Amino acid sequence: MNITRDEWTQIAELSGPALKARIFELLQEASHAFHTDAFNTPETLEVIPRLAEIVPKRPELASYREPLSALARLSGLWNYIDKEAATEADVLLAESVTLPELDGVTLHREQVEALNDLLAGRNLILSAPTSFGKSLLIDALLASSKYRRVAIVLPTIALLDEFRRRLRRRFPDRFAVVMHPSDSADEDTPTIFLGTQERLIHRTDLGTLDLTVVDEFYKLDPTRKDERSVTLNAAVYKLLNRSKQFFFLGPNIDGVRFDQGGRWKFEFLRTRFSTVAVDTYDLRKVAEKEARLLEEVGEEANWPALVFLSSPDRANRMASRAAEEMAVSDTASPFAEWLRANVGEKWSVVNSVRYGFGVHHGRLPRAIASHMVRLFNEGTLPVLFCTSTLIEGVNTAAKTVFIYDKDINKAPYDFFTYSNIKGRAGRLGQHHVGRVYLFNEAPDQEEMEVAPTLFADEDTAPLDYVVQLDDQPTRRSPDTRVTAIKATLGLEGEDVRLAASVGLENAAILKSAVEKSQSASLQWTGFPRYEQIAAVVSLICGVRRASEFGAFTDKMLTYQINALRQAPSMQAFLTKYDATYRGTADAYDHVFRFLRACEYGLPQWFALVQAFVRGSGGHADYSLFIVEMSRWFKAEALKDLDEEGIPIQVSERFHGGETKIELTAKLAELARSRSAELTPFERQWVLSALELGQGT
Repeated sequence: MNITRDEWTQIAELSGPALKARIFELLQEASHAFHTDAFNTPETLEVIPRLAEIVPKRPELASYREPLSALARLSGLWNYIDKEAATEADVLLAESVTLPELDGVTLHREQVEALNDLLAGRNLILSAPTSFGKSLLIDALLASSKYRRVAIVLPTIALLDEFRRRLRRRFPDRFAVVMHPSDSADEDTPTIFLGTQERLIHRTDLGTLDLTVVDEFYKLDPTRKDERSVTLNAAVYKLLNRSKQFFFLGPNIDGVRFDQGGRWKFEFLRTRFSTVAVDTYDLRKVAEKEARLLEEVGEEANWPALVFLSSPDRANRMASRAAEEMAVSDTASPFAEWLRANVGEKWSVVNSVRYGFGVHHGRLPRAIASHMVRLFNEGTLPVLFCTSTLIEGVNTAAKTVFIYDKDINKAPYDFFTYSNIKGRAGRLGQHHVGRVYLFNEAPDQEEMEVAPTLFADEDTAPLDYVVQLDDQPTRRSPDTRVTAIKATLGLEGEDVRLAASVGLENAAILKSAVEKSQSASLQWTGFPRYEQIAAVVSLICGVRRASEFGAFTDKMLTYQINALRQAPSMQAFLTKYDATYRGTADAYDHVFRFLRACEYGLPQWFALVQAFVRGSGGHADYSLFIVEMSRWFKAEALKDLDEEGIPIQVSERFHGGETKIELTAKLAELARSRSAELTPFERQWVLSALELGQGT
């Protein structure tokens, strides 16, 4: 059964008896299709959300609500059963797969199939479309009371915070949620460990796990050219050794390659079961693509809309162009004013936001990125210019996706990535029919097979990976390659794993540079002088470009580190940067890249220099400086709250030495009491971030 987009448009334009007759025909055709071999095809399944978009809104179709529910039951899309109009049998079915613990969510047939496998104790790898509702399965497992200690590996900190919020809403008292490195776990308390691979691999309080969940599991495949893949595989290996069961989930995977003699057995479930339909508009032949894009994003019928672009610079630039042409919101000015005062007026995003255009990419400060998505979902920012970072699980209520560019990091994206971007269009319960606008040729369809390193033969695995597993009790006989690299680098234990995290070849080059340097400025403890920071940075930038850490030169990187250390507040650091900035609009974001590097990247390199200085007989202890740099030379509570959606520029104004819990309570009270110490916009931001009601 395959009805074109134009035909659906014509159907929606009908009314009265003509509409009733056509919908009756469609119900008949779909019923027949669901009794044939075409049962599970996306083309047939999408009839349900398309009819659900039309039938409830048209009075003349009221009598068709019951047969539509019967069709939803037959298709397996049980979440489309209308409990107010369906037959008693259909209502009973819907109620049987409705979970009161999860806000009354109704599962569909394939969710139930996957859930039954998992509750039977089987390891499962699930490949399903973006709109399948994969994350809901995690919540259903947690609601079952079968699992007391769970680790969930997520690709980004933004997604960590989204999960944390959902878990706190649904399980406020059942689990302790451990997300930050400073959080601790109690052995006797049911606990969920939320973390990126970099965080979970270093935790020492995991204990025995009942379940390990890995989201976006395709990132385990090193051929995806993700530099974090080695650490992800090592972290998951560590977790599976402690875990009774695992659940991997991700979109649009056709197969998983594994070593036949591998330790871990699993079932692979691939489904194309989608809960929304999508209309695709081909704009490849449009001559003035930019003009057409701006025309379409200005159409309210397309809102809320995501515009996919190839890089952060492109996203910033196109958002600025849109703001030059039009305004799509008259309620975003308070956010723009806050950004101007707390980041800087030269940041192009300030003006984009003022006219209703949001931006989302990996360089944005986390609390700001989180608020961009929140305001997008609320409608304050109807259009969000984004990069591929948004496809990694962050929930958006997008109706339309404009795929404007065809590259990621200057290379054409493949069919897998293209499918994931398309999958962001439409949302169950809000936009049953999504829209996708294509401005370039779509990649050729191809099979996507994932080959995780941890499922391969360890004897042929990359050395960077094997080094990180060296202390695992389940390892076979010692790998001679590991013994050799330890001897070459002169490192043991945690230091050799640290070398693997930056790349063993890079570590060897750095070791040689340290030994040749013989600089007394490398030998320091506590907090270094300026020239001592410069000595370490110079060595690091001899191996990796300064631009990778958000600076143009090693001298500029040293200056930035010292400026951050001396700044009385993050607001002061950023506004000073803004006041003295003389570069292009595209390069402005380097300051945010620098701040990310201070969290992860620079601390590892500084620690490795320290290890090599010690190995050469020198005296060095950078540990205090490294810890302070990783939290921007501010209290840990401030950085943790920034990750949870409260910008550091707000929380630092009220921090007087409190713990994160105490500071959170303080900010909540200030917001609820409508304190003049917070602007009205900041009060709303704090209440939203903490998911609290309005003050009285």
